[in-house]
Amino acid sequence: MSIETRTAPSGAEAAQQQEQQSLSTAAARNLATTTKSEPQMQGISSRWLTRMLPWVNVPGATYRVNRRLSYTLGDGRVSFVKTGAKVQVVPAELGELPPLRGFTDDDALGALAEKFVQKEYEPGQVIVQAGRKADHVYLVAHGKVEKIVDGPYDNDESVVGLLADGDAFGGQALAEPGKKWDFTARTVTATTILALPLTAYKTIAERHEKLRAHVHMISSNGHRKLNRSGEAEIALSSGHTGEATLSQTFADYELAPREYELSVAQTVLRVHSRVADLYNEPMNQTQQQLRLTIEALRERQEHELVNNKDFGMLHNADFDQRISTFSGPPTPDDLDELLAMRRKTRCFLAHPKAIAAFGRECNKRGIYFGGVELHGNHLPAWRGVPLLPCGKIPISKQGTSSIIAMRTGEDDQGVIGLYQTGIPDEVEPGLNVRFMGIDEKAIISYLVSNYYSAAVLVPDALGILENVQVARSNGS
Repeated sequence: MSIETRTAPSGAEAAQQQEQQSLSTAAARNLATTTKSEPQMQGISSRWLTRMLPWVNVPGATYRVNRRLSYTLGDGRVSFVKTGAKVQVVPAELGELPPLRGFTDDDALGALAEKFVQKEYEPGQVIVQAGRKADHVYLVAHGKVEKIVDGPYDNDESVVGLLADGDAFGGQALAEPGKKWDFTARTVTATTILALPLTAYKTIAERHEKLRAHVHMISSNGHRKLNRSGEAEIALSSGHTGEATLSQTFADYELAPREYELSVAQTVLRVHSRVADLYNEPMNQTQQQLRLTIEALRERQEHELVNNKDFGMLHNADFDQRISTFSGPPTPDDLDELLAMRRKTRCFLAHPKAIAAFGRECNKRGIYFGGVELHGNHLPAWRGVPLLPCGKIPISKQGTSSIIAMRTGEDDQGVIGLYQTGIPDEVEPGLNVRFMGIDEKAIISYLVSNYYSAAVLVPDALGILENVQVARSNGS
């Protein structure tokens, strides 16, 4: 019986066995027209803030907000300098206290700043007691303090406010000696306080005539009859009969109203003439370059509308319209309080992580926060107000963010966007593209400009929920 044996093929035989039997796909693509997409851009977001703002044309590039004259000023935020464990207030920041608003004498403010005494409090400690004499000005350097008043029932108390980093209370004691505390201040967390005794203020005031005169002027204005918004009340008569003498009044205006000038975001788009001439099928290269550049400018526009220190939402909100979360994460109670601060809230804006944190708090309580249809999109909502994602709202290193609430439109005295239409070489409202020429390297240049701003017509149109914890805690 013979056994058949086979030897391995030689190199030439192996090459012949592996010889290609048909046209390869790589070669076939040279004769085929590929189906291709337009250039994609990951940085494009939903830009809900830009979509929700009513945009007002500003032909003169400046928008003036005329308001009634207001006499009361809420406590502003003050800044501090920290050296190790020692905290000091920045002297110029004392001008945020109501009796010192607008006072700029550096010597007097510096002397006052040196008189502040640093105090440390544990959670649950009382700083001031309702009904006792207000003889100190307090600045919250770090921590949270709740304002408490007696409730309607025995052994009951109500929290009417929360003070956080940079807040101040007791400033009116400078202008109204003998005033008593109308609330109790109690710490929620470990808190660092700077306190100015009224006796120390009087010592400084005796040496600075300008300081005494300024505080006296503020005190005199404080005796005027005001409405709940701090404006001089318009005297009216009602319910009278016969020939009663009618009230006489007028509505006074601010002498120096706020003006908003259009801001600009610009860039120079450069395209080589060879690319613009030869590589335009099936898509025009210049148009695609311009489309992506405009998208980037619109993203920058929304970032500025949120973060710009002059007109951005986070910096343009009045101090009286800022509240802090009670426990850290955003709860239904926190959003209810934010809603209660204004009429006709049209939307909330929050970082997606803040929306997720709010959802977790709702889940803990067994609450479903619902949704609404807006511009063809199904979006989460609270109390019927859409909760819109906005990734431009920053998250701090400590894992906290902010939630913005807005009323919008000129008719409702809300927040509006500003732009100018009809500008030269306009391609979109408020955005133009201008040809700059071709250089010696055959590169074509285009100047792309986007003009915009935003205005808050009355303070309660815009509110901020601050210190929103977005990170998960160990227990969640």
